[in-house]
Amino acid sequence: MTSADFDARRGRLDLARRTFKEFYGQCFWSADPDRVIEESDIQWMIRNLRLNGGHRGYRRVVELCR
Repeated sequence: MTSADFDARRGRLDLARRTFKEFYGQCFWSADPDRVIEESDIQWMIRNLRLNGGHRGYRRVVELCR
């Protein structure tokens, strides 16, 4: 893994963690609010954002899929 790959993965994970906090009440309310988001959680988050995140959530999905 190159440094650029590592930075991209780290940036995506940071975005996912911010997204969890920002959209918690709207999309992730059934999860533990103190959950530590890992890479393996991103697909679950994308599904919930598409279903319950509205327009803003769908735009965030685009960012998470990059």
